[in-house]
This record gives sequence, C-alpha cells and structure tokens, in this order.
Amino acid sequence: MTRNDQPAGALPTPEILASIGEAAYEWQIDTDVLRWTANAAAVLGVADTASFATGRAFAALMDPESTQNRHDTILTATEKDEGAGVCYRLEYAVRNADGTKIWLEDTGRWFAGTNGKPQRAHGVVRAINERRERERKLARLAQFDPLTGEMNRAHLAETLNSVLTEAERFRSSCGFLLVAINNLGRLNEAYGFETADEVIAQVAKRIRARLRGKDYLGRISGNKFGVVLGTCTPEELPVAAERLLSAVRDEPVLTSVGPVAATATIGGVTAPRHAHSVHEILARAQDALDSARSRRQGSFAAYRPSVERDEKRRENLRATDEIVAALNDRRIALAFEPVVGAESRKLAFYECLMRIYRADGTIAHAQEIIPIAERVGLVRILDHRVLELVVAELVAAPTLKASVNVSPASTTDPVWWAGLDAQLRANSGVGERLTLEITETAAIQNIDDARSFVTRAKDLGCRIAIDDFGAGYTSFRNLRKLGVDIVKIDGAFVQNMMNSADDRAFVQTLVELSRRLSLKTVAEWVQDEASARWLADWGCDYLQGELIGLASADRPWVSGADRAVSA
Repeated sequence: MTRNDQPAGALPTPEILASIGEAAYEWQIDTDVLRWTANAAAVLGVADTASFATGRAFAALMDPESTQNRHDTILTATEKDEGAGVCYRLEYAVRNADGTKIWLEDTGRWFAGTNGKPQRAHGVVRAINERRERERKLARLAQFDPLTGEMNRAHLAETLNSVLTEAERFRSSCGFLLVAINNLGRLNEAYGFETADEVIAQVAKRIRARLRGKDYLGRISGNKFGVVLGTCTPEELPVAAERLLSAVRDEPVLTSVGPVAATATIGGVTAPRHAHSVHEILARAQDALDSARSRRQGSFAAYRPSVERDEKRRENLRATDEIVAALNDRRIALAFEPVVGAESRKLAFYECLMRIYRADGTIAHAQEIIPIAERVGLVRILDHRVLELVVAELVAAPTLKASVNVSPASTTDPVWWAGLDAQLRANSGVGERLTLEITETAAIQNIDDARSFVTRAKDLGCRIAIDDFGAGYTSFRNLRKLGVDIVKIDGAFVQNMMNSADDRAFVQTLVELSRRLSLKTVAEWVQDEASARWLADWGCDYLQGELIGLASADRPWVSGADRAVSA
C-alpha cells in the first residue's frame, strides 16, 4: 500500500477536512512540488491550486505583514529529524488574486532525507481570519479605552515610560498633563450617564485636535485624561495646558440632549526635572491638579516641590506601617476614663479610649493616630478592633457601662455595622450598657446619615452621645431630630470657665437647653472644683476630666465593686 492509499473502510480525508475548513498539503522540498487536497482552493479562496503548485509559488502569495513563512521555518530549523519528523506550527497571511488577505494557521511535520536536511513536509492549513479579528479586538481593548478610542491607563503609562526613558537618554525634557473634566458628577445627575459619556468622548476629541504629532493622549479614569508631551520644557508646559483648557471651554459640547457647558482643570509636571518614574509623574501631576482645584476650577497649576507635603507623605507612610503592624501584633488596647454623676460623684460609666503600644514600648494616644488613620483610610479597621475590645470588656464585667467613639467613616460602613450587630446579638444585654459617641461635626455633615446611625444603634439597644458639642453649629432642633440621649459639652469651653464669662454663659445655656429637651449632659475637661460646683448647680448630669480622673489602663471593676471616684 502506498503512502497515499487508504485501507478499505477508511474515512475520506478530503471530505472531513472540507467539513472543518482545513486543507492538507504535501511538499516535496527537494523538487519543490507542492500538492494539495481537492478542497484547498475553497479554503484559500482561489479558483484552483495550479497557481501555487510549488513551494516558491506559494511563498510568493505571502502578505508583507507576515513575519513567518513555511519555507524559512523548515529550511532554517535547528532541530534534527530522529526518524519521526519534526513538528512546526506558524501563522501567516496570503493574498489571493482579488487582493483578499487570508490569515492561515499552518501545522505540519517535516522529514529529513539521507543527508539530514529537510526533504519533504506535510501538514494542514486552516483560515483563521475570524480568530485573528477577535484577537485584534481583544488586543485593542487591552490597550485602548472603548468610549474615547484613546489609550487606556496601562497603555498610556507604558508610553509615558518610553518617552521618559528617551528624555533621560538624550538629556531633554518631557511633560505630562492631568486633565480633569469639572463637575462630571453633576452632569451625571442633571443629564444622565449617557450624556456624561458623550461629554467625555467629545472632550477627548477636542484635546486630540490640539496635540502635536509627538504627543500622546489617554484616559486615566472616569473624568481624567493624561497627555504625554513628547518634548516639553517647563516654560512650554503652561502654554500647552492653556491650549487644552480653551479647547474644552470655548464652545459648548453638543450632545443628544442639547448643548452642555464643559470645563476642565489641569495639573502638570515636567520630567525628569521633577519626576524620575511613571509613578512619580502621575502622583505629582495629581498634586498639581489638586493645587489648581483649590485655587480655582478651570485653571492650570504646575507641580512645585514642597518640603512640607513630602514630609506629610512620609509621615502617612510611617503611620500606615505602624497602624498595620499594631493591628497584626495585637498592640491595640483600651484606656478607661471615668465619668461620674455631677452631684453624687458616683461612677456612671467609663469612656473607652484607644491606645497603641508601639514596638519601642511608647504609647500613642487616639488623638495622635485617628487623624492620620482617617487620612490613609485605616480608621474603620481601628474602629472595628476597638469595638471588639470594648464588647469583650462588657461581656467580662456584667456591671460595667462604657462609651466608645465612632469615626464618621464607620457610621456608614456596612462591615462595621455587621460587626456591631453580630457582637451585640451574640452577647445579650451588652447593647444596653454601651454608648456610642459621634462628634458634632460628623453629625452636621449629613443630618440624615446621622439620624439613620442613631436609629440603627438604638434598635440594637445602644445609647447615643454627641461628643464635643459646641464645636460645630448643630442647632437644638437638629438635636431633637437626631434623637440622641447624651450631649457631651466640648471641653474647650468647660476648661476656661473660671476665666471667661462668655464660656460660663455658653456652657450654662447648653446645659439648660439640654434639660428642656430631656437630654443628659456631660461636661468634658473639668479641671477644678469650682467649675464642677457650677456645673452641678446648673443641672449638668455628669463630669469628666482631670478633676475626676485621667484615662488609665487599670480596670477597677475587676474587683467586682464599682467604686466612688472623688476629687
């Protein structure tokens, strides 16, 4: 039986290949004769295969875009045929008589002659135009923003890195502009997301129209574009920025709902003068953008080095590491500051204050850590840990009553609420002994959110206190609307009552108004006996401060007896 003969009952190979869109070939390399199965013409989109009956003729059909071809792949192969042939696989494009380009996947095996060199090959080809198109689209999606057609963030960052590298190599300068469309959220609310998308797309076109041939544009995020200025000095940076600002603002953007006014604010940086990496360029352009926004929307600001800003960032990084390490090492602890009845001086409850024990043995107080934790986004994790510790103390001491501060970020955090709900439901009776304190400034930022917080907390049995009352501008009408239980008068007014008639009058008025609203009052930062007597005479319910006792890690309730705390 010859190589091309089929045994009885064998499947008809050409018919099967035709059904799956493949064609087989045999190439006699030493004579350059190329034979095809009968369906090859249909697969390759030609009238017949006579025009490429040799390897050279077929190679002549190759499209210039192809980087591979069968002839070179086989004849330059470094593998040796050990008797079973050598596999190959490649992709290339051919053009038929009418100029149509067809991408082919060619899979086969070549065999060596007696001299060890390739003598013959056979394989199959199949058209992969659809697959190539899908891959092309996926590749474009991986590099370009689908809304604007401009580079996406990752592709722009790669381009920026290349431009920066070139600028450093040739000792030149490049620029980067961070362009932010102003008030995009308001556009979403006023006109809908589709209209806002139209504005984004049109702004991209306007920016593109004002760029030079050596500049690049990409979309960084929802309302932000990045512009890489291939060659740009510090003096040229504001000129380029003003060109883009005017391009956005000079004419209304035409949308499907009508003309929409749009403006942009820009921050820029030159490199490598003020930045030596893509990360630094993006961060410092954002700094410049923030500076421009704080000055006036619709303006431009160039990055300027700032010792204070850099030191603040280093402080944030140090604090972040410190907080995360303290959480991991369980070095978060509580200090307990007593709150007593103004008349009786009997213990009413303890305010639980966070302490962080540093690795070097020193202690960081809440007022040192909380502002930084809020800046770096870790305050909710700290709140969650402190809540766990407070609930554990309440569970261990059935007579203990305690209060704990809750940061504004946690009041609307689903994770914090889930933790509170789970702990209180698992420990019956604890909620009735727990008071949650929120600051007045946090409450007035969003009265509706604060009211929701109070309602949910009371549903769990907790009481609510407004801390630092008097520091903000909450009206007593809002206090009634919120439904809080306790008002803690800001210690800044209490500590100076002996020397300030205004502070005395202010505190006395707060106490009287609170009594009329049936709200309990706590005077913070009480430092002397005279102030304590005045507060008691005015009807203040509780005292807290240096006169009563400073926060301590001691747990007096461990002995089982609540002790009177006196001056």
